[in-house]
Amino acid sequence: HVQLVESGGGSVQAGGSLRLSCAASGSTYISRRMSWFRQPPGKEREGVAVIYTREGITRYPDSVKGRFTISQDNAKNTVYLQMNSLKPEDTAMYYCAADRGFRGGRWYDLSEYDYWGQGTQVTVS
Repeated sequence: HVQLVESGGGSVQAGGSLRLSCAASGSTYISRRMSWFRQPPGKEREGVAVIYTREGITRYPDSVKGRFTISQDNAKNTVYLQMNSLKPEDTAMYYCAADRGFRGGRWYDLSEYDYWGQGTQVTVS
């Protein structure tokens, strides 16, 4: 079983930056994909970044492309989300997610992931 713990959220003014961290523990299995999702109040959870852990390939939706960067530190079993030029519409609870086995579906489908963190709140005003 894998545990994911996010940290780094907080309140920031528009145009500011935050870096989120997701520390994984509890299993020697290395997920094929690690992703960040967010869920604004009253809205559905949406994917904002993925990293394919073996290749280092990343993907982003247009809403955050050029502003968010996902990265990994394999030695620390940690995935990061650097968020720059933050906007009020980025306000949400942010979650990291990991798979237990690569299913080959779309990276932003919630059903592709088996493990989720508890979330960290990001508020942009």
